[in-house]
Amino acid sequence: MHKLTSSTLNSFRTIPFVILLLFALPGCGQHEGPATFYVDSQSGDDSNDGLSAGSPWASLERVNQKVFEPGNRILFKVGSHYTGQLAPQGSGSPDEPIIIDTYGGDERPVIAAEGKFHEALLLENQQYWEVNNLELTNTGPTREKRRFGVRLRAWDFGTVHHLQLKNLYVHDVNGSLVKADQGEGHGIVWENGGESVHSNFDGLLIEGSHLVRTDRNGICGFTPYPVDRSIWVPSLNVVIRKNLLEDFGGDGIKVWGCDGALVEHNVLERGRQRCDDYAAGIWPWNSDNTLIQFNEVSGMKGQKDGQAFDSDAFCADTVFQYNYSHDNDGGFMLICGKENHGTTIRYNISQNDRTRLVHFYDLINDTRIYNNVFFVGEDIDLHLFMWTPGGSGWATDTEIYNNVFYVEGIGRNSFGTGKKQVDDGTWLYNPGFGGVENVAFERNVLYGNFKEIPEEWKALHSDPELVSPGSGGSGFDSLDGYELKDGSPCTGAGVPVTNNGGRDFWGNPLPKSGAPSIGAHEPAGK
Repeated sequence: MHKLTSSTLNSFRTIPFVILLLFALPGCGQHEGPATFYVDSQSGDDSNDGLSAGSPWASLERVNQKVFEPGNRILFKVGSHYTGQLAPQGSGSPDEPIIIDTYGGDERPVIAAEGKFHEALLLENQQYWEVNNLELTNTGPTREKRRFGVRLRAWDFGTVHHLQLKNLYVHDVNGSLVKADQGEGHGIVWENGGESVHSNFDGLLIEGSHLVRTDRNGICGFTPYPVDRSIWVPSLNVVIRKNLLEDFGGDGIKVWGCDGALVEHNVLERGRQRCDDYAAGIWPWNSDNTLIQFNEVSGMKGQKDGQAFDSDAFCADTVFQYNYSHDNDGGFMLICGKENHGTTIRYNISQNDRTRLVHFYDLINDTRIYNNVFFVGEDIDLHLFMWTPGGSGWATDTEIYNNVFYVEGIGRNSFGTGKKQVDDGTWLYNPGFGGVENVAFERNVLYGNFKEIPEEWKALHSDPELVSPGSGGSGFDSLDGYELKDGSPCTGAGVPVTNNGGRDFWGNPLPKSGAPSIGAHEPAGK
């Protein structure tokens, strides 16, 4: 039996010190943090480890084989080109999302699905991902159902948290143009559903992206959960912000199955360019508390809807504020569908929209329209309001206050008298309100040329003295012509409205007590 000598004991006592010393040395025993993986279609090789710009992978297939971990980064070489589908695996964590981005410069890498996959980028039942700076396209030989640029899915999973898409360029997606079969294509789509585990999104951000020629639609949601809310699993904290959508086939931005979604600072140009069915610019469906603000929509084509904005069915408490609509064939706003109540439309500007400014269709309850400016050019003959019945009845309880209708053409108030003409979406109509009930119309300025308008609506018919009506162009910085001149009769002449948003179109504060001005401008220090 060996004795423990003093020298042996001393040697044991030094072990902890030696271990600590080893871990303190550079590169010895330290956690290096989550890995970064590099991909380069030109100089890469899938036999590489992918862990440096000097040894990148080459293909999407190699990326898709990897189950990524929290904090990983996947960087694609700028200017590289890939054919196929990007469908990486794994999920991040709240503190360490997985990030897809680029390296080596500014040009976006291209992922072209070529119609061989339903989508160029797919994230399914994965969370805590941030995807940045990719170019994605999906053009097949012919149009196909359910063809997308980007597809995010939460299905039989539960809640998918924190998905962010930023600065993407999604273009030339030739999906189906037909809405009725639920096979319509999208540039970017999020889908949530499932029967065994009800699923939704929480923390979905789509920001700063550019979509061009995405058919049928631009940015849309989808859920099969029923509109009767027997299953109500809304997606939360959905934000669609600062995106540019151009030349899209049907609808632009559609919020579906959400509570509290925010749609702001988007620009939509030339929508409904190729579909034969009904489409509008920005609208919610089966969603509550949607806020749609600071958006510009122009060039919506045709009269099968064709409006810039739409407050659609099974929605409550939708707010449209501080938006700019111009040159849309179908008009400024559609409010339609049963179980639609509590829509607020305030401090918007509409210039040279056509056919109808606001179209009410079906049983619409508790709508408030106030402090907007509508300019109608001299070559336009339209309905200020078009009221048409749906399967549930006519609109009821509508408040219209403090608006300016500046009409160089002709403005009317009419109701639909029968079926829509299916060839182009127009209505047969007569002057009046049909079966509409409880319309309050007060302190609105009607200046210009009007026909078939109730006489009491013409109480305020003097020039509102706008700075330069009709002078708006592209962009919000072109709209100062809709401010009031000094001494305008509209200043301080409006009806006080509660819960009015607190600011005008330009950000000026509204009076906390007393009368606001008529129109979208509140002069400072009035």
